[in-house]
Amino acid sequence: MADKIVIMLLNLDLDRPGTLGAPFFQATVAAAMDLEVEIYFAAQTTRLLRRGVAEQMYPGEAQEKSVYSFMQDAHEAGARFYACAGAMDENGLTLDNAVPELDGMRGGGAFIGEVVEDGVASLTY
Repeated sequence: MADKIVIMLLNLDLDRPGTLGAPFFQATVAAAMDLEVEIYFAAQTTRLLRRGVAEQMYPGEAQEKSVYSFMQDAHEAGARFYACAGAMDENGLTLDNAVPELDGMRGGGAFIGEVVEDGVASLTY
């Protein structure tokens, strides 16, 4: 049985915000189940880590809760957020304009290193 979940956000379409709540909701649930949770932001998804971006996106038409609120829930539950350094450069994300929930930078090698470990499950979006 897994005791850790690593989530790769790579193929999400930021132009379809209805798809953006689920990864963070699932991360929150996993953390509430006492699983260690790491979320890796790659490619265009690093833009979600830029202050002001996810706050303006809503996964539902009622716009009751922003994508950033879902991100905050996951982080508060214990999920750790990591950005790909190359994607940060490509998408204008810096440590100065990042949301406070960003825990550091880790790339594909770190992700692969995690998913090949025993007791680790991975999800990709």
